[in-house]
Amino acid sequence: MAVVRLPYYVVRNGRGYWQPKKSMRALGFECTACGPDGPEAHAKAQALNAKWREFSQEKAATAPSAPRRGSLEEAFARYRETPEWRKKAARTREEWERAWKRIGPTFGDVAPSEVRMDHISLFRERIAQEVSQREAHRVIKIWRALWKVAASMRYCAAGSDPSLGVRNTEPERRQKVWTYEDARLLVRGAWAADYRGLAAIIAVAWDSSLSPVDARKLTLGQRSRDGRGDVFAVARAKTGRAAAATLSRAARRVLDAYLASLGVTLTPDAPIFRNRSGRPYSKDTLGDDFRAVRAIVFGEVEDRTLADFRRSGAVEALRGGASLDLVGQKLANDVGSNPSLGRTYVPVDLAAVRAVDKARRKGRK
Repeated sequence: MAVVRLPYYVVRNGRGYWQPKKSMRALGFECTACGPDGPEAHAKAQALNAKWREFSQEKAATAPSAPRRGSLEEAFARYRETPEWRKKAARTREEWERAWKRIGPTFGDVAPSEVRMDHISLFRERIAQEVSQREAHRVIKIWRALWKVAASMRYCAAGSDPSLGVRNTEPERRQKVWTYEDARLLVRGAWAADYRGLAAIIAVAWDSSLSPVDARKLTLGQRSRDGRGDVFAVARAKTGRAAAATLSRAARRVLDAYLASLGVTLTPDAPIFRNRSGRPYSKDTLGDDFRAVRAIVFGEVEDRTLADFRRSGAVEALRGGASLDLVGQKLANDVGSNPSLGRTYVPVDLAAVRAVDKARRKGRK
């Protein structure tokens, strides 16, 4: 029999084997026995080689090409390799990546200096029409931040950002608020409908003024108690700033009742709040369950969200006489002053947070 030479085909003791290289095996292609050496084994090896060629061609076609030298894409790629990028909170990096999905296809392969004001104006208008004004505002906000980064790496001049000639009006902010009685009804409705994890997270979110993402990530290891009640020590997901998430006795009772109902002991670093399947709440499952309970309690026309709790707590506190600076301590943000991107973390003032809690109780009366 003539010797047949096929890529990655070897013969041992009269039997043929298709034996891909280590790099190929890492991509999922395994060593395969083809049977006794002969036409059928050769055909099997040829078929496997064809699959490998097809995979290689597809991989080459979809492989990202190197950014054009001097382009905005290259600037962003270099920025993502710096410690400064890694210092950003995870939620902030997500916002940048989300905006880049719109910026990159349009402006990624050009030098920043090639972009004009009319380009940005048309770009923003297209996003506003196809998506929303809020998304358009967010993308231009990230564009401006990215321009400053690119300028610091000498890809462009700091003062020549073409977007500065475009009005980036912020869309009207949500103004909807919940009342304490509304929140209490939601807790009761969730518990009665067997959404016990949701009932507990609603009670905790109302008292603590945490955002939904921060509330659903709470762990028992963050919980402590002082002479005035329970408190969770957390770092906010969006900013990384320290926050003291305080609980009233009523919220503590709901939380403890929920924990007792689990029938298991959670580890200190395990997420506390679980949906009815027993899995930790995700962004989607929390939203789905909240909408279901909201409809049970207030009907299908109700559209206030769990995220509106933070605004509601601030309104309640301001009505009770708390200052904006104190409310900022409670919310762990810069509501009482001008935002500063370079602001360093400051110790949270638990006494200020307690003062806001007192003002909220006064405000709801």
